[in-house]
Amino acid sequence: MAKKVSRAVGVDIGGTGIKAGIVDLERGELTSDRIRVDTPEGATPDDVLTAVQEVLERLPGVEGDLPLGVAFPAIVKRGTTMSAANVSDAWIGFEAEKFFEKGLGRGIHFVNDADAAGIAEVRYGAARGQDGLTILTTLGTGIGSAFIYDGMLIPNTELGHLSYKGDSIEKYAAYSAMERDELSWEKWAKRLQKFYDHVDFLFSPDLLVVGGGVSKHHDRFLPLLELTTPIVPAVHRNSAGIIGAASLAGD
Repeated sequence: MAKKVSRAVGVDIGGTGIKAGIVDLERGELTSDRIRVDTPEGATPDDVLTAVQEVLERLPGVEGDLPLGVAFPAIVKRGTTMSAANVSDAWIGFEAEKFFEKGLGRGIHFVNDADAAGIAEVRYGAARGQDGLTILTTLGTGIGSAFIYDGMLIPNTELGHLSYKGDSIEKYAAYSAMERDELSWEKWAKRLQKFYDHVDFLFSPDLLVVGGGVSKHHDRFLPLLELTTPIVPAVHRNSAGIIGAASLAGD
């Protein structure tokens, strides 16, 4: 019988920052400091790899046999990145998993960042024990999404790119749109209402979970939404990518 893994390393690569930590896989909690560096300007593969090497070198207690998961803001199919959100276009059609494994000298589990966050919430957070379809959405620069059905991840959903007035709805309803257009919480909630109404109609989820850094202010906007589906804030927020990537690496 294989030895049960109790800890793993998670790396979360974003458009502005790259974060890493060691995760207790029983509790779904960080057992180390969260190490962060800025995402290099342009975010080319070579520069991002160098930044990931830096955060891992600065992370104490990273032994070579600890599983390593990496979350990345792109559609990921069998280790290949098929899109590029807030990173270089060089990632499109790029064999990212093999690239990181060679550069880091170890095997990794490579996953979309919103999918990693969804795993964190269904295994350790707001959706734990939830039957049926849970949809997690992350509200930030864009809108990321994760579908989880009876605990199983359905990867690479891209709800932020649903069409709205000829463009991606994330341009209208993401948290960045609230900041850009200097919206009040009430006016932003009206935009979110359009987004979540459409998602609710298309997929009839059993639970909606809202993540991203703005979820810490959930009391300012979630009560303003009128939905038939329960909608709750995420538990792990900005650590969700680290925790989910580590959890998947430990499987």
